Amino acid sequence: MSTTVLVTGGAGYVGAHTCLALSQAGFQPVVYDSLARGWREFVQWGPLEEGDIRDRARLREVIARHQPAAVLHFAALIEVGESVKDPGGFFDNNVAGAMTLIDEAQKGGVQGLVFSSTCATYGEPRRLPLDEGHPQNPVSPYGRSKLMVEQALAEFDQWLGFRSVALRYFNAAGADPLARIGEKHEPETHAIPNAIFAARDGKPFKLFGTDYDTRDGTAVRDYIHVLDLADAHVRALSHLLAGGGSEAFNLGTGVGTTVKELIAAIERAGGKRVEVIEEPRRPGDAPVLVADNSKARDGLGWTPSRSLDEIVQSAWKWHVG
Repeated sequence: MSTTVLVTGGAGYVGAHTCLALSQAGFQPVVYDSLARGWREFVQWGPLEEGDIRDRARLREVIARHQPAAVLHFAALIEVGESVKDPGGFFDNNVAGAMTLIDEAQKGGVQGLVFSSTCATYGEPRRLPLDEGHPQNPVSPYGRSKLMVEQALAEFDQWLGFRSVALRYFNAAGADPLARIGEKHEPETHAIPNAIFAARDGKPFKLFGTDYDTRDGTAVRDYIHVLDLADAHVRALSHLLAGGGSEAFNLGTGVGTTVKELIAAIERAGGKRVEVIEEPRRPGDAPVLVADNSKARDGLGWTPSRSLDEIVQSAWKWHVG
């Protein structure tokens, strides 16, 4: 059986860390990335094929040349705020691009696909922690675009037998502990890097919402180390290659961290104070988002192993050194 896997978006944050994990597990990742938002220097564990997921002819050529056993699909626009301003761009890239990829993968003899999805497909939580049976009612074009791909994958399985695993991330964070790769977005909108930058540069960090019904008034999120996410992708891939059926799994720790607790962890890691400016809540921000990860534990044998302090320490090392 081929050990080659095609990794779309493999020059991005989660995709690159997954290529590292794939390589360590004995797979040969082939990165397919337009480099519009990825980084050439992140491609360290296999060849790079430049291309857009909407380019059917280019995808067909790459799949025919490398004959991957499976596809891991990370290539997507991810910022919720941007999706509200440009829903058309999100549906074009995230949905139309995914449809082209899935269709070419199925026609090209690929055995299955692991899809980078999100807890944003659930929308406003009706119960916590969030389990995979929770209703999916996204509140942003970003979340809707990911749900549409999940639904399309279900149709490909039902009618063509093309199997897939959807992995619904909570808050990806941290970096390779050797600092070969890490979190890098332009512009950066995620809390951990921005709080680290605030501590490093002596500038204020904006804290949105201090009046939530939580233990300290700030929002609670489930931060999961990017290498724990990567491990889950390798396990999902092995599940498909062993003939396993289509599934969806939440990827989170099951432990919530408030923004104030996150800031305290960053201050511990860097030995520097984070100056905070308190701002009103942002529209659409849920008070609490925490995963029920028991299905991934039972179905994939996956348990996240890295703590919040390990997440923050690895991020500090990547961003500051």
